[in-house]
Parts: sequence; C-alpha cells; structure tokens
Amino acid sequence: MGVEDAAGGKNLALASICFPEVLAVGGGGGAFQGDGLLGVRLAKDDYLYGETAFGLPDVGAAVRTFLRRREIAEFVSGAMAGAMTKAVLAPLETIRTRMIVGVGSKQIFGSFVEIMEHNGWQGLWAGNTINMIHIIPTQAIELGTFECVKRSMTSAQERWKEDGCPKIQLGGLKIELPLHLLSPIAIGGAAAGIVSTLVCHPLEVLKDRLTINREAYPSIALAFNKIYRANGIGGLYAGLCPTLVGMLPYSTCYYFMYETIKTSYCRTHKKKSLSRPELLVIGALSGLTASTISFPLEVARKRLMVGALQGKCPPNMIAALAEVMKEEGLKGLYCGWAASSLKVMPTSGVTWVFYEAWKDILLSPQLIT
Repeated sequence: MGVEDAAGGKNLALASICFPEVLAVGGGGGAFQGDGLLGVRLAKDDYLYGETAFGLPDVGAAVRTFLRRREIAEFVSGAMAGAMTKAVLAPLETIRTRMIVGVGSKQIFGSFVEIMEHNGWQGLWAGNTINMIHIIPTQAIELGTFECVKRSMTSAQERWKEDGCPKIQLGGLKIELPLHLLSPIAIGGAAAGIVSTLVCHPLEVLKDRLTINREAYPSIALAFNKIYRANGIGGLYAGLCPTLVGMLPYSTCYYFMYETIKTSYCRTHKKKSLSRPELLVIGALSGLTASTISFPLEVARKRLMVGALQGKCPPNMIAALAEVMKEEGLKGLYCGWAASSLKVMPTSGVTWVFYEAWKDILLSPQLIT
C-alpha cells in the first residue's frame, strides 16, 4: 500500500499486508507470523525511518486450538449431534409428548391425524424452536459431563489402587470408602443426567407448554412471561424433583448400556472402532432399555409439568403416579410407551452416530495442519 509524495511525486511504501506464507514484499515491508499472530510490518524509506510492527490475532488458529481441547470438542460434538438429531425427528417428539400427558388420541396414527387436521404440517414441529434451544445446551452438557466425569473417575480409581481409597474417621475408627468398586461409566451417566437437568430444566418446561397448548403459549417469550407471572421461578422448575428422580435410573442405565455393549462388541469382534450402522443399532438398544425401565417416572414427570394446563396439578410424584393408576390402571404407567420408543430409539441411535462423527472431525490431527 502506498501514497504519492506531493513534492517529489515519489511513491512511499507505508505498509504491506499479506497472509501467512507470504514472507516479504518490495520495499522492505512484509507480513510475519508467530505465536498465533499475523503481523504487518511498515517499510523503511527515505521519509519513514526505522521499522514498526504490530500484530493481528490469527483467529483461525485460535479457534482450531480451542476446539482441539478434548473437553471442548466433546461439548461441541454433543451440541451439534443434538441439534441435527432434533431437527430430523421433531415430529416423533410432538406425538410422544401429547400421548404421555393424555392430550388427544392415545394411538400414534390417531395422534398424527389429529395434529394434521388442526395444525397441518407445522403442528408436527410445534415448539421446535424451543426444542432446538433446549437440546443444544442439554446434549452439550450431558455428553460433555459424561465423558469428563468418566475420565476423571477412571484416573482417580487408578490412583486409589496405588495409594489406597479415601478414608473417613469416626472417633478412633478409620473407614476406607470402597470407591474403587464404583463404575466410572455409571457415575458419569448419573452426573450427566443431573447436571444437564439442573441447568436446562426451564427450557424443558417451556418446550412442553408450547407443544401441548400452542394457542395459550404462542411464543417462547410469552410462555416465559406467563409462567413467571403465575408461579415465579418455581414455575420454570415445575416437576424438577421427579425429573431428577427419573433421570438417575434413565441416564445411568443409558450410558452404562451403551458403553458396555460397545466395549463387549468391539472385544468380541476384535475391532478398535465401530461403523456408523453399528453405532446406530447399539445407541437405539441402549435408549430403548433405559426408557423402558424409567418410563413410569417419565409419565409422572410430564403430568406434573403440564398439569396446570388441564386445571389439575398433582402435588408430587407419588400423587401423580397414584392418579394415573386410579384413572387408567397399571397400563397407564406405560401409556405412550410405544410412541416414546418410536422416538427414543432413532433419537438415541442417530445422536450417537452424529456425536462420534463430530468427535472424529474435531479431534482429527488434520484440524491444525
């Protein structure tokens, strides 16, 4: 870049700007790169003595370095996997939620027809915006927490084998805690469910309100205002206790089943990694098993979260379960199980496929080459 001297008509090279790989330009100026910075060097001239340089951050290198951190790559992979899965399978979530809380038909096809008649195709994606807003942080936190806690627990158990497990002292009695017997996978799964629920539960409440009663809650902002004005912060955490209670067996079983089946399958077939179809099947089976075990608690949780919409809200989870049993008998505890399985199996399988694929991309050595 240059300007023309008014007195002598001489072109002055004031600065040279270029990209990495370009190491010099005419007039002594040029660009440089070092310590993650792209630099611009001013040229030396008859009128411009000395040499001045300043640096510009190399944003691309910074982003690549940031994503190369294992924890960050896992959180980002979880977010991307959740978003992509939810965008494809949102209609199954809509039908499942309606059947669980007893709105409209109790049959999958009947519920589908009702949605189409009243709301058209858009009704199948009712609340999908909040679905996306909810699933991105939830999956990022859940999968990232699982991987982090599992790794930390495994490392701790290795240290305990050498140094002994932590001890507690009661008077003159020392008791060694048998923490080495705990499964890092189970602990990681439980932690993943608890942390993601505590952080993202309000988004789940908003999602269900938009899904069940679009007329009363036409937008996320209005839904938030109505819930907050009516019940305060507590309204945004309606059903938190049964959610946590239901999440513990589900999340623990889900991750334990996935890791156990995957490890056993790889050992049996002497494989280091699984193909995408194999991940899809293992993920689907894990989701189905965990969902079946914890489904009655899921029914109670949904009743508590949207009970106010029907003019009656059970005071607690036990009351919700008793209400279901009284109205519909034992089979009521699994009302909507087929629709739930129809949603959970593909969602779980596809999520793991996307998650492992994104991890392969973000942790690939080529990312920073």
